[in-house]
Parts: sequence; C-alpha cells; structure tokens
Amino acid sequence: MLAVQPLPAEAFDFSSLDIFGLFGSKEQPPAVSADTLPYKLEFDLGDAADAKALTRTLQDASLLYRLRQDAPPDGETLARRMAADLNPLVDALWSQGYFNADVTLEVDGARLRVGGEPDAGLVRALEAYRNREPAPIKVEIAPGPVFGLRKVDILERGEVGAPSIADPQKVAKLKPGDAATASALRSAQAALVDYLRAQSRPLAKIVELRPVVDHAARIMDVTYVVDPGPLAGFGDIAIGGTVDVPPEVVRSFIYLEPGDPYSPKALADTRKSITSIPAIGSARIREGDKLDGNGNLPIFVEVTERPKRLIGFSARYSTIDGPAVKTYWEHRNLFGGAERLRLEADIFLAPRIDGSSIQRFGDFEQSDLGGRFSFSFMKPALNGSRYDLLVDGMATRERVGTNRYGGYTARYANITTSIRRRFSDTFSVQAGLEVERGQTSDVLGQVDYTLVGIPLSVKYDSTDSLLDPTRGIRATASVAPYAMFGDNTNALFQTKASIAGYYALDEDARYVLAGRVGFGSIAGADLDEIPATRRFYAGGGGSVRGYAYRSLSPLGPLNRLTGGRSLFEASAEARIKITETIGIVPFFDAGMAFASELPNFKETLALSAGLGLRYYTPIGPIRLDVAAPLNPRKGDKPVAVYISIGQAF
Repeated sequence: MLAVQPLPAEAFDFSSLDIFGLFGSKEQPPAVSADTLPYKLEFDLGDAADAKALTRTLQDASLLYRLRQDAPPDGETLARRMAADLNPLVDALWSQGYFNADVTLEVDGARLRVGGEPDAGLVRALEAYRNREPAPIKVEIAPGPVFGLRKVDILERGEVGAPSIADPQKVAKLKPGDAATASALRSAQAALVDYLRAQSRPLAKIVELRPVVDHAARIMDVTYVVDPGPLAGFGDIAIGGTVDVPPEVVRSFIYLEPGDPYSPKALADTRKSITSIPAIGSARIREGDKLDGNGNLPIFVEVTERPKRLIGFSARYSTIDGPAVKTYWEHRNLFGGAERLRLEADIFLAPRIDGSSIQRFGDFEQSDLGGRFSFSFMKPALNGSRYDLLVDGMATRERVGTNRYGGYTARYANITTSIRRRFSDTFSVQAGLEVERGQTSDVLGQVDYTLVGIPLSVKYDSTDSLLDPTRGIRATASVAPYAMFGDNTNALFQTKASIAGYYALDEDARYVLAGRVGFGSIAGADLDEIPATRRFYAGGGGSVRGYAYRSLSPLGPLNRLTGGRSLFEASAEARIKITETIGIVPFFDAGMAFASELPNFKETLALSAGLGLRYYTPIGPIRLDVAAPLNPRKGDKPVAVYISIGQAF
C-alpha cells in the first residue's frame, strides 16, 4: 500500500534535464566568446571490442571530461589541462587490463603523448579556435590486448600452523588466464577478507598486494599477503544516539552477548533487529579497531530516532475486489518507552451479494460501503526484557462474497491482549487473551455470538526483507481454543499455519524462486454454529489471485457460499529482474476452503495463473498482477488486476 506524506516545496531547475534536448545538455560545450576557450571532446577507440564500456571508464577518469562545462581562459591553460589528463587515462586503461595501451591527445595535428609537455604548436592550435568555435580535442586510444593473469599467489603471515584459508584460490576466485583487471583484483581482495571475517577473524586484512606486469608476455603475476588476525568474539556493546528512547529498549533487540563468536552476519542481523523498533529510523554499527583484554572486539551501536508522529494515507485497487482507502495516525514513543500507538480507519466498497448491482450513481446505497476502525498498541522490552506487550482492537462492518454466489454480512468488535517473547531476531512466541462480540448473517442463518479465547502462536522469519524477500523462510503457526456464548455454546478450536520460502538463484538476487503453503482448520462446532467471519475462505490478491476476495468455499443452500472449516492455499512465483527497477513475475496459485475439519483433496481446487510486473523503489516494489482463473465457475471474471506495494507474499 502506498503512503502519501507532504514534502517541502522546492524550486526545480529544468536546465538540469536533457529531455529530447529541449532544456539543454551537458554534452554541448559552452558558447564561444573572446574571454574563454571552450572545447569539445571526442574519444576514439578504433575497433576495440568493448569500446562503449571502456569509453565510459575513460570519461569517469578524465579531467577534461569532468570540466568540459568550465571553459579555460586561454590555450596555455587548456594545454596544461590536457597534459594533466594523460596519466589518469593510462591508469583507467590499466585498471581494465590494458597495460600496453597507447594514449594520444590531438588538436589539428598537434599531438600530446604520455611523458610529453605541451608545446607552442599545441597552444597555437587551440588559440586558433578562440571566438570561433569550440576547440576539437580528440582522445585517441589504442588499447591493445587485455593482459591475463599467469600466476596468483596468496600468502599468510602472522599465525604459525594450519592456514586460515584451506583453498585461498577458490575463495579469491582468481585463476590463471583471467583478465588482469583492477575490479577482479579488488574483488579477490574483498573476498579473502570477507571469508576470514566470517571465520570470526574481525581484524583480517590484506597487508600487501604485489602485481608484476610482463609487458612483453602480456601477462601479470600477482601476490596477496594476508594477515588473518586472531580469532575473536564480541566484546562489550555500547549504545549511543538515543535521545527519547531508553537505551535498554534498544539493548533488548540486540541478541549478541559478550563472548559470542564474531560474525559479520550477526552484525547485519542486529542492525535489522534494532530498526524493527518503530521509534528507531536507522542503526550504525561500528567495530573497535583492536581487541579488548579478553580477546574480544568492542562494538559501538549508534541509532537515529524517527519522528514521533506519523500521519498517512494509502489506497489499493483490484478489478474484482474494488477500491479501498485507508488513513492512519501513529505515535512512535507515546510514553517515553518507545511505545507505539497506531490508529487506522478503512473505507471500502462492500460487494453486492443479493443479485442486484450498481448501474448508476443513484443505485448506490449506504450499505454498499464497508468500514473498519482499528488500533494497535505495543510496549516493547518490558522492564528492559525481551517481552513485549501487544494490545490490538478492531470494529468492523463488512459484506463479503460475490453477487452470483452470495456471501455474508458481519458486524463485530474484537480486542486481543498478548505477551510476546522474542528469543532471537528470527524467532518469537506469543500468548494472549481475545474477546470478540458480533453478528453474522448468511445463507445458513444469523449467528449472534461472543467468543473468548486464548490464542497461542509462534513465528519464524529469516528473510532478508519485509516487502521484497529474496532469501530465507517465513513461517507462522497458531492454535486458539475459544469458548462461545450466545446462540451457540459449543467450543471452537482453530488452527492456522503458513510457510513461505525464498531462494535466489544468483548472488545479486535477480532471479528468485518463491513459494507459499497455507493451512487452516476449525474443530468443535458444526458449520452453521461458527460465525461466518471465523470460517475459512480462499480467493483474492493475497490468496488465489483471479478469484474474488474470499469467494472460494463450499456452496450451501441456493448454491450460496457458506465458508469452510478447513483451508488449503499454495502459490509459486518466479521473480525475474529485467533491469534494476523493472521485473516480471509469472505465478501460479491454488486453493480452496472445505466443509470438513481437514482439507479434502478429493474435491476440486481452484487454480489460477498470471503474470506480474514489478517496479522496484527504495520503499519496496510496486506490484501489478494480472491473473486468470484456470477452472472458473460460472460468473467468475476472466481476468483480475491487482495493484499494491510489496510482493504478494
């Protein structure tokens, strides 16, 4: 969902844009004048195979290119600028493995090479363009062949005994014959240090890099000298940057303890855990530069607090479920202990389930609007512990179903108070007391009820992102016994579970496989004794896409939806990034609710397939899914479209 917040007004400079050349471009040199000597630059790499990429590298290194909008006053100054450009250009070529490259700067036959000084002829050639046109400077590059690696040695110094890296060449991913580029050498250096740090050696470093270039043979020999440093654990953890949030609250979300083995992953997980506190905007973790007296590494955590108050608005839409809007207000430090209070109000279109439809504005009735008001309160780290107090409440008026298959109407209020115990940044358990009072009505009749239950749940989440996970597992399971009062007094026992897994096929997570399975069951009461809101339904943007929200369930009298006592859902996606910001997602969904206490797979599952488009933003992917039912029932629409922020699961 999309939150919209006001931004400060700022002036916008259209001259910084180059839209079809309408507003000017930095590729155009400054206007000619009698007081300055503008120039234009051309890179000529001949028939080099990677000319485009190499030109970009040379431009990044070139002083002439960076200062092309700053015209010098005369030819002598421009000639000196050209001379200063030669060595950076050579360094850029060497960084790409071109150690025999030839670089020449030329203006109307006057040439400047590496090691040469600008002469009077070059200055005259430049001055000839004063007040006439930009001086044409050509950068002529003969790159020659890319040098390869012949010999790669990785030596350790410091500790005596077994090597810290059993197979250093495999870790460095350098082998004879590879291109001798600076990026490859830096990557190998980083890989060696990262490997050692992951082995609890936080002070590991490369103390020497010895490249030897043989220009005649067109090869390079390289030697890395590695200092692995001692094995170490985490030392004392200092917390700074807190202003209104008590440090003990931040400490309760840090699961490191002094003496634990040092691990870069543990530090990354700690940063993620700290920023899950609503009052904390960011966390910076700094490592000590030496070990303490116990041989451990001190850790310094600096946090930045977020603004205390937040107000926002969000909207969502699907072609089947219709529009919905939400407004919310949040306080992130209500009583000075990082308590969060969030108030939300939703308004949504309630689908018609009586066979009628809205054809024009005059057909619209008040009952066609559904609404929900909810609040959630969290007090984290009770007395500095890893226990959190959670209080959630909701009042809802809704109508769910389809025009053809009916559904239910409901009015109810719910409040749940829970205690959550966090064992780590990935695992927690929760227990509470829940009370709900309401009224539901459907084809099976009206149920006036009061439920009192004790919900118990566990959660495990090792994923790397809330809105766009690419690796890890996300699993939840809950059981809740309920005593029921009102029209029926039978007890209910509700069970829910879901698990989702994410697997990146490549290091950059451009190709991700994602899958999800969900299960639900209600025991202890007959179907018509269970409030319709507690029965199971499938279908919708977070379930089986292509079918209307909560429209997949057993059919009862008059061929109307009744909901079920059990549920099964499954989804599979291939998330493919085409560019850094655009991706496609082919997907397949299946699911159904069943009248029996356990899913009956002899019955037909609803199936759907579709294709999604993702636009990746800093706050998460914007999702556009187009789904089609594969075994539609009469009355199901052939295609459904869903738009929201975040992945489907």
